[in-house]
Amino acid sequence: MRVMFILWLRQIKRYFRSRSRIVGAIGQPLLFLLALGYGLGSIYKSAGQGNYLQFLVPGIMAQTVLFSSMFYGAMIIFDRQFGFLKETLVAPVGRLKIMLGGALGGATTSVMQGILVFIISLALGFRPHSWLMAIIAIGFMAALAVAITSFSSGIGSFVQDMQGFQAINQFLVFPLYFLSGALYPLTHVPVWLRIIAEANPISYTVDAMRWSMLGVSRFGIWHDCIALLLTLVVLIAFGAMRFRHIEA
Repeated sequence: MRVMFILWLRQIKRYFRSRSRIVGAIGQPLLFLLALGYGLGSIYKSAGQGNYLQFLVPGIMAQTVLFSSMFYGAMIIFDRQFGFLKETLVAPVGRLKIMLGGALGGATTSVMQGILVFIISLALGFRPHSWLMAIIAIGFMAALAVAITSFSSGIGSFVQDMQGFQAINQFLVFPLYFLSGALYPLTHVPVWLRIIAEANPISYTVDAMRWSMLGVSRFGIWHDCIALLLTLVVLIAFGAMRFRHIEA
C-alpha cells in the first residue's frame, strides 16, 4: 500500500505543479457550457425541454473526467521516455500495484477537475435538485475516472509515441462521448443512434450523474450502477493485463 500511496502522491504533486494543465483542463468544458448552455438554451427551452444548462452540466462534468482520465496514458509514455518507468519496473514491487497507484492518482486529479467544473457551473446558474444527492455524483465520477485511467494505462503500455496515443485517443474517446447522450436527450433520436448509446458505457455514467444531480434517469439507476461496475472491472482487468507486459 505504501508503494501505491507514493505513486498516487506523485500524480497529485505533478498536477498541482502544472498550473497550465489545471487552466487548460477547464477551458474546453467552460467553452461548452457557455457556447452550448447559452447558445442553444433558448432553442432547447422553446422546444419544451426546459433549461438546457441544467441538462448539460452533468454531461460536461463527465466529459471533463473522461478526457482528463484518458490523458493519464500520456504520462506513462513520458515516464518511459525519461527513464522513470524503467526505474519503477525494476523495483521489487508487483506491476499491478504500480499500475493502480498511478491510475488512482490520475483518477483523483480527474475528479478534482470535475468538481472544479461543477463549481464553475454553479456560478453560471446551475442548481442541483438536492445538494446531498449531488455528492453522490462524485462517486460516479470517481468510478468513471478509475475505469478510464486503467484503460489509458493499458493503451499507454503498448503505444510507443505520443502521436500514436493521440490518434487512439481521438478514435475512441470522442465517439464515446458524443454518442453518450451527454449533449442531447436520447428521447427523439433515430433508432440506430439510440442502440449505439445504449451499448456505450459512458451513457450510463452520464445518466447516473443526471439522476444524482437532477433526479431524472433514462435507463434507471440500477442499470446505470451495474453497467458502471462492469465497465470498471473490465477496464481495470484490461489495464492490469497490458501493464503486466509493458516494456520500458
